Amino acid sequence: MKLVFITQRVDEDDPTLGATVPKLRALAARVDELVVLALHAVPTPLPANVRVESFGAGGSALTGMRLAARLAQELRRRPVAVIAHMSPVYAIVAAPLTRPLRAPLLLWFTHWRDSRSLRMAERLATRVVSVDERSFPFRSRKLVAVGHGIEVGEAVVRRRDDGVVRLLALGRTSPAKGLATIVEAAEGIDGVELEIRGPSLTDEERRHRADLVARGVRVEEATPRSQIGRVYAEADALVSNMRAGALDKVVYEAAAAGLPVLVASEGFAPLTDGIVPPLRFIQDDAASLAERIRGLVDAGPTGRAAAGDELRRRVVRDHSVDHWADAIVAALR
Repeated sequence: MKLVFITQRVDEDDPTLGATVPKLRALAARVDELVVLALHAVPTPLPANVRVESFGAGGSALTGMRLAARLAQELRRRPVAVIAHMSPVYAIVAAPLTRPLRAPLLLWFTHWRDSRSLRMAERLATRVVSVDERSFPFRSRKLVAVGHGIEVGEAVVRRRDDGVVRLLALGRTSPAKGLATIVEAAEGIDGVELEIRGPSLTDEERRHRADLVARGVRVEEATPRSQIGRVYAEADALVSNMRAGALDKVVYEAAAAGLPVLVASEGFAPLTDGIVPPLRFIQDDAASLAERIRGLVDAGPTGRAAAGDELRRRVVRDHSVDHWADAIVAALR
């Protein structure tokens, strides 16, 4: 069984897209041959039955032409399906080639942002796969929930308790991330330290980073994927003030590492609800978040560990990379 996977980047150290690599390994364990067509690729250890081909070159029109040419070659020996990963344009380019062969075309997409290209890709795809119905920006009868696909480590590593609760916020330093609310909530709570870690890729993000640093906030650069486990092991909890419908994978990664996660989006309800102390807060509400932070402080190391262990169990059950791969293969039928 041959499967074609179209993605933006194959690079396990990429802070954002490195999470794709464990997905590729999991899919490779379930097919005879996995062909990865990537806009960019760096040498990456992958199973022997995985072949990576790059189609990146020039402007967008030329890149689309190169992708179509590469895909046409792979379709000569008909694959069981083609998966377009996160970029709707990949599904749009692939559809005219897959449809005459009746080869299933899956669109994997998890983001809150709607667009004309996404609407077109949804119409052209055989099925849409996403974390769940809340992680796709509009209703679709084609949608299949498959979980997030998180690589779960074998053991939880927790730092030694020193009386300080270290909070971690991960991601680009965009004002849209609600970082100012997190800073306001953490300020003034005794025994709490906040670290923000992530890249600043635009002028707006660089200005926001400078504003945060001026307030005395510790802001670090993005971490290569190979070192993200160390970052989680040095924290006591993760905080995410992302908008409703945005199911950021770092929340699931931190939960898989056994960290409590303080989240605003209602989309995280299946992951967090019912856990003590309560973990969800009102988006952009510093007082609500401060209350949740104090709950983590009051819970102590034992209570925080118990919350983290339950979160990890839920990720293994519903969002592990093996669960994801099994669901993807099932969606091909």
